[in-house]
Amino acid sequence: MAGVDYESVLCVKSTVHVFRIPPRPSNRGYRASDWKLDQPDWTGRLRIVAKGKDLSIKLEDKNTGELFARCPVETYPGIAVESVMDSSRYFVLRIMDDNGRYAFIGLGFEDRGDSFDLNVALQDHFKHLKQEKDAVKAEEELQKGPKLDLGFKEGQTIRINISTKKNTEENGSAKKPRPKPSGGGGGLGFLPPPPGGVKLPPPGGAGLSLGK
Repeated sequence: MAGVDYESVLCVKSTVHVFRIPPRPSNRGYRASDWKLDQPDWTGRLRIVAKGKDLSIKLEDKNTGELFARCPVETYPGIAVESVMDSSRYFVLRIMDDNGRYAFIGLGFEDRGDSFDLNVALQDHFKHLKQEKDAVKAEEELQKGPKLDLGFKEGQTIRINISTKKNTEENGSAKKPRPKPSGGGGGLGFLPPPPGGVKLPPPGGAGLSLGK
């Protein structure tokens, strides 16, 4: 059905540890060294799940899939997921129930690569949302701007100048100019004298005179 957002899993980690944590000691942030790291209060799997714009970190039983706690994430970085000051493998999550009540717990990974994957999944999700928001905003600004009208107004004409000069190099039917005849006077050329010394009669004269 159109308009329905489907749940997509962005990241899965099979083993994570949860700790009860003391109140924040100062405005500087949490320290994992203040927790009982050798005695986790719960161990299970983590899934980062997106549904439309909504993102949640779900802590579930690794065998049954039963939900242990859910951490809705509105922004990242933000109060929902906070790094500790003394390690890259531990975080503080703000978990929330269906009634809006919340609590803060400690979350730990066994490998730094797992914590890196958590950061990348969260950053990519909100980066994608920002790109979508910027694209919608740009489209709205484009619609508000003046539109270019390329249509003709009533009675408006356009003048086009077309050259009528023929290109004799490209036009195969163009005729080459005839060469002018050689010789002067604009008439026929003079013929060579006849062989054997034959002389032409003088004007008004009689017959031919043969040479010796």
